[in-house]
Amino acid sequence: MQSKPAYLVLENGMVFRGESVGYEADAVGELVFTTAMTGYLETLTDPSFFQQIVVQTFPLMGDYGVIPSDFESNKTALSAYIVRDLCQEPSNFRSEGALGVFLNERQIVCLTDIDTRALTKIVREVGVMNAKITHTLPDNLDATLAELKQFRIKDAVKNVTCDASSTLTPAEKRYRVALWDFGAKKGIADQLVKRGCEVIIMPASSTAEEILALNPDGIMLSNGPGDPMDNPGIVAEVKKLMEKKLPTFGICLGHQLLAISQGARSEKMKYGHRGANQPAIRLSDKRVFITSQNHGYALVESSLPETARVSFKNGNDGTVEGVEYLNMPAFTVQFHPEASAGPLDTAFLFDQFIAMMEENN
Repeated sequence: MQSKPAYLVLENGMVFRGESVGYEADAVGELVFTTAMTGYLETLTDPSFFQQIVVQTFPLMGDYGVIPSDFESNKTALSAYIVRDLCQEPSNFRSEGALGVFLNERQIVCLTDIDTRALTKIVREVGVMNAKITHTLPDNLDATLAELKQFRIKDAVKNVTCDASSTLTPAEKRYRVALWDFGAKKGIADQLVKRGCEVIIMPASSTAEEILALNPDGIMLSNGPGDPMDNPGIVAEVKKLMEKKLPTFGICLGHQLLAISQGARSEKMKYGHRGANQPAIRLSDKRVFITSQNHGYALVESSLPETARVSFKNGNDGTVEGVEYLNMPAFTVQFHPEASAGPLDTAFLFDQFIAMMEENN
């Protein structure tokens, strides 16, 4: 596959030259990095990367090709993809094609031959910023920088949620779970079905009444993109639903939306946590779990209500990674226990959710 010169313009005025592979177009987004060494297919199909330009810190991507069964959704939501080297000749018995071809077919702008190590250091020092990939060096850099300063991710959840409800049925049904889809990864539903749950996936626009009408045994609040505080309508519905005290498990964005519905607030992090090697400390016994994470916002611990108890904290920066609620059968985590791709250290949390539904029946 032929490549063409292209440029990455950062909001702080820095410009990188690289090579564009495949789809040729300009792309604007929020520049973030992920430290995952594998799982590039899951990254590319994760709705939580909506309108973001994703930088892979690991230097080589595409070596095991394209494997559709590993996709986390049927769509791609990110704005663009940046890697140091893109493998054009994959080697894996499950591979169904080359990553470069996939990126071109999905109309994803991909920039290679970039010093991703230097780029990651800049993001760590300066913080997450907006960026633009263009195939012509801007004649007026000031105009491009003004464009970047105006860019903001909007209607993130609305753009990635499902269009209509759907149902996944296990071989032996034990429980019915309503999965509220704010940009859900397929791995969450897979873990529930594996444990005998009939999973009814509901759009983000669903009301508390519509979800309760399903007569669910439990509620799953999914992951998703964007600023959690940008979803007041969803938060209001979550609050109404929580008053019914059904067993509830929240992951990532769902973790933050539930807390916000109880009076907490979230704030933007300097560069967030993205990757499959993030340490989460369980406060009850100080045990450290290696987790997969993808978020740029964190709950403000001091804003949590008295009825909330912090259960996990990040081992690097001490941010809130888990919350248990004392006034209702609910718990949430910031990380991804379904870990697609990544470690399965915390998959037991799905069993904890099952146990909670058993106790409630």
